[in-house]
Amino acid sequence: MIVGVPREIKSDEYRVSMLPSGVEELVAAGHQVLVERGAGAGSGIAADEYESAGATIVERHEDIFAAADLVVKVKEPLPAEWLLLRPGQVLFTYFHFAADEELTRNVMESKITAVAYETLRGKQGDLPLLTPMSEVAGRMSIQEGAKYLERPQEGRGILLGGVPGVAPAHIAILGGGIVGKNAAQIAAGFQADVVILDINVDRLRYLEDIMPANVNTVFSDRHSVREQLRRADLVIGAVLIPGAKAPQLMSADDLNLMKSGAVIIDVCIDQGGCAETSRPTTHSEPTYIVDEVVHYCVTNMPGAVGRTSTYALCNVTFPYVLQIANKGLANAAGEDRGLAEAINIQDGRVTNKAVAETFHIPFSAVT
Repeated sequence: MIVGVPREIKSDEYRVSMLPSGVEELVAAGHQVLVERGAGAGSGIAADEYESAGATIVERHEDIFAAADLVVKVKEPLPAEWLLLRPGQVLFTYFHFAADEELTRNVMESKITAVAYETLRGKQGDLPLLTPMSEVAGRMSIQEGAKYLERPQEGRGILLGGVPGVAPAHIAILGGGIVGKNAAQIAAGFQADVVILDINVDRLRYLEDIMPANVNTVFSDRHSVREQLRRADLVIGAVLIPGAKAPQLMSADDLNLMKSGAVIIDVCIDQGGCAETSRPTTHSEPTYIVDEVVHYCVTNMPGAVGRTSTYALCNVTFPYVLQIANKGLANAAGEDRGLAEAINIQDGRVTNKAVAETFHIPFSAVT
C-alpha cells in the first residue's frame, strides 16, 4: 500500500501524523511511504530523518494525495484539499464532522472513505485516539486561561493562585471527562479554587476521590451552570458527545452574569463549542471579546505544542495505520469493531449516526 503523510496546512498547525519510526515499520512491512518535505518541521523532525527511515520525500502537497492509497493527517482537509481527494482513497485524521456541514458534504462528494480519529473506540469502549489530545488541550487550557486573565490581555488581572491575603481565581470546568480532569489537575497545582460540573454522578464521585481539597464537584444543570458563571474568573468548556455537536451550555444572555474580564476557554470548539458566542479562532488571533468576556476558541490547541502533541498522537494512531496498511481497511474494520466505528463517511454515504442526525442526512451502515 502507498501511505501518504502530507504537511498540515491549517493555520498554526505544527503537528505531523507520523514519526520516522512509523515510516521504518511500514517500509519493513513492504509498504511505500511518501512524506511531504517540511511535514515534520513544526515538530522538530527533519526530512532527512524520514528519508533515513525509508520514506520517499515529496516536494508538492498535491502529489501526496495523487499517489497515496491511505493518507494519514492530523487535521481535517481544508477547502484547498477537497479537490485533491480521490474516490476510493482512505483518509485517516481528525474530522469533527458534526461541527462543519460544508466539510461533511464535500467529503461525501469526494467519494473517499473518511476514518475519524475522534470516534474510534478502544477495547474498553474508550476513545484512545482522542484521549492524548484531550489531555494536552485540558492542560493547555489552564496555562492559556492564566495568560488571558492578565490585564494586558484584557482579562480581569487575576493571578490563578492568589497570594496570602488575596483570594485565588475561581475556575469552573464544564465537563468531567479527559479534558476536564486534566484541566482540574493543573488548576489545582496553581492553587486555584476549582469546581468541576458534570451530569454523570459516578464520574463526579471518582473525581472527588482523586482530586485535592481545592477541587470540588457539582452536578451540572441549568441552575448550577449559571451560578458558576456568576462566580467564575475562568470557565473551561470541556463537554463531549462523541461524534456529535457539543451541547450548548452557555447562552449569549448568560455572559451578562459573568464578571468583566472573565475568560472562557472553549476546548470543545472543534465540535461546535459549548457557548452560543463561541466561534473558531487561530493561534495567530486566539481571542475576541463579547460583552466584556474574553473568548479563547482555538480549534487546534495541541498544535501549539507540536513536538509533545505529535509524539503523544502517533503513539496511539500508528498501530491502526499499520493495521489498515497490512490488512486493508475493510478487513481491519471487520476484525476490529472499534475501528469500524471510526468510519464516518464511506463512498459518499454517512456511516456515523450522530453526523447523519446533525445534518439530517440518511444514515448507512458500514459495508
